[in-house]
Amino acid sequence: MDMYATFVGFFQEGGPFMYPIAVVLAFGLAIALERYFYLANQMRVNRKDYNALLPLLKQRRVREIVEVTKKSSSAMARIVADGVNKQSQASEAARRRMDIESAMEEGLLEALPNIERRTPYLATFANIATLLGLLGTIIGLIAAFTAVANADPAEKATLLSQSISIAMNTTAFGLMAAIPLLLVHSVLQSKTSAIIESLEIAVVKFVNLLDGAQPAEAAAGKRPAAPAKAKPAGA
Repeated sequence: MDMYATFVGFFQEGGPFMYPIAVVLAFGLAIALERYFYLANQMRVNRKDYNALLPLLKQRRVREIVEVTKKSSSAMARIVADGVNKQSQASEAARRRMDIESAMEEGLLEALPNIERRTPYLATFANIATLLGLLGTIIGLIAAFTAVANADPAEKATLLSQSISIAMNTTAFGLMAAIPLLLVHSVLQSKTSAIIESLEIAVVKFVNLLDGAQPAEAAAGKRPAAPAKAKPAGA
């Protein structure tokens, strides 16, 4: 209870700039929570689909790959679906490595905006909170010196020290909001980079597996016929 009362007193004595800093902090925390759960879910579903699709690609089981990609909405599944669709086209020229790789890279580029969305806002909010704290302190000091100028000389030192202490609360609160936002931004940026790197690695691996691959049904129909046994001489 004492800690709560101390914080309330600290907030009330900081002046009007404490409220916009609190709003910035609230928006930043909301974005941080949304991004954390989204990125954690993306890492989970991408890993799940990667583990499911990799053995199917190695075995050239195209029909089952298509079924897996239709059931999933992950970035990994969409990228593989683009590559399989390009590889399974009728034209032989469309199955070249360059075409498959371009199709999968296009799917990767479409997935990146959703992965990177809103995370940079956290660094911006941290800077805004710091600047609002400094602005509140400067305005508070200006008001303090203006009040001291008209005060009794015997009370000037006490009044000035109290006014400066109150004005510094805004800077302290701005830093209290900015530091956690910067730390969360660093963590989320690291998660985002890890997801993007895993998708890029998967693109290279899947392109190597899809390059020249054919559906199992088509491959079975193109098996060379067994050579006829030679007849014995003199038959």
